[in-house]
Amino acid sequence: MTTVRNDVDGGVGWITLNRPDRMNAVNVDLATALGAAIGGLGDRPDVNVIVIRGAGGNFCAGGDFDEVQRLRAEGAPALRGLFTAFKAACDQIGRVAVPVIAAVEGVAMAGGFELMQAADIVLVTHEARIADNHINFGMVPGGGSTARLPRILGRQRALALLLSGDKIGGEQAVQLGLAYRAYPAATFDESVHTFATRLAGRERAAVTAIKALVNHGLDNDFHTADSNETDAVVAHIAGRAGRSGVSAFKNREVRT
Repeated sequence: MTTVRNDVDGGVGWITLNRPDRMNAVNVDLATALGAAIGGLGDRPDVNVIVIRGAGGNFCAGGDFDEVQRLRAEGAPALRGLFTAFKAACDQIGRVAVPVIAAVEGVAMAGGFELMQAADIVLVTHEARIADNHINFGMVPGGGSTARLPRILGRQRALALLLSGDKIGGEQAVQLGLAYRAYPAATFDESVHTFATRLAGRERAAVTAIKALVNHGLDNDFHTADSNETDAVVAHIAGRAGRSGVSAFKNREVRT
């Protein structure tokens, strides 16, 4: 069975983690296929947004325990390969020009929570069960939580979640800033589709410029980030992509 499925519909690239019998737990095959799917869809000019979701009602339960045990028996180099492949997949989200949405329902634990953190935008169900529960098993995060979570939540909240292993729901994830919106499970698929399709209909050059400016800005001081924004907006308005936007703004026809 293919561990990751992907297709394109209306400017949206849909990636589905496809190990429902294992709650979409991450093994080397899934991690490798996920990275390839994100990169492949991100390179397509007909894809303006990517959505990552899980099959079978769960997002991702984290690392596959059986896989971890098998690789552990093979030695540290083999074990490192799993985490390297998974982190490479998460890093692809930042590398592709278009925004990547994580559509989180059911379980998002450990590596699933880390994949969620790597996404550009997170949409969740109210009923989602989210945690970095490595500590509950005497384990250390291996998919980026110790690096990303403090940057999202700040030091104290990140440490509290990492050291307690506490489980949170969708609405609390929104309150903390881990997700953008929470929807009822009954309308989740429709809500995600509506959100992603609306985003896919935006001017691609503007969307990709905004994502790049935000990501690069976080890696630079404020003055550099602010200066880069000025360069980008001037180039955008002066270029072909900006013509329709300026005309629409003048006529107050900007889409809402």
